[in-house]
Amino acid sequence: MRLLLAEDDRDIAEHTKAKLEAEGYIVDHLATGPEVWEEGETGDYAAIILDLGLPGMDGLSILKRWRASGLDTPVLVLTARGSWMERVDGFEAGADDYLPKPFRSEELVARLKALLRRARGRPSPIKSAGRFVVDDQTRRVTYDGQPLDLTALEYRLVQLLVSEPGRVFDPIEIARRVQGRDDDAAKNSVEAMIARLRRKTDPEAIETRRGFGYVLPDQNA
Repeated sequence: MRLLLAEDDRDIAEHTKAKLEAEGYIVDHLATGPEVWEEGETGDYAAIILDLGLPGMDGLSILKRWRASGLDTPVLVLTARGSWMERVDGFEAGADDYLPKPFRSEELVARLKALLRRARGRPSPIKSAGRFVVDDQTRRVTYDGQPLDLTALEYRLVQLLVSEPGRVFDPIEIARRVQGRDDDAAKNSVEAMIARLRRKTDPEAIETRRGFGYVLPDQNA
């Protein structure tokens, strides 16, 4: 079972990684916010252990972006800040559990196992709409039964459209939820992604509602 450990304190990271590996987990360790955000979006992890005090992008912002994009991987938050208000902020951002520092590795392992047990009872990670099928667990997309070779951003765009078939998404909302941006160039960036997806699938795979945005027709409706 593969885990992502996001922790910038080397001593804590090394001790935690060793403890988890002794329990039989495969652990990928990253220490900076931007790389944690990208890897969490694209990697296939059973759970993520996330420190809030990461350099480059704080853990709370990363967690909010993950949840806004539809990522439902269980997240155990670690932080040296232990006030109840900060815990509430973490849970509202989408944390599944919260462990203040300093902590005993035995408690971390116990909490992690509890998260994984709860995650097994979640709905199926496979969603379909139109001619797309998205597997959130393996991060794979098929179109008419054929696997697609997608970039991370293209995957997130398909994932967003499949999450609400029949809904028209404004380009700015797509850019914000897929790329984490809403600048002046966002609309052109989304148009380019849509064009690439159509080349990889079919010109009619994603509909354009002129003046409004893009929609994935729900052929099962």
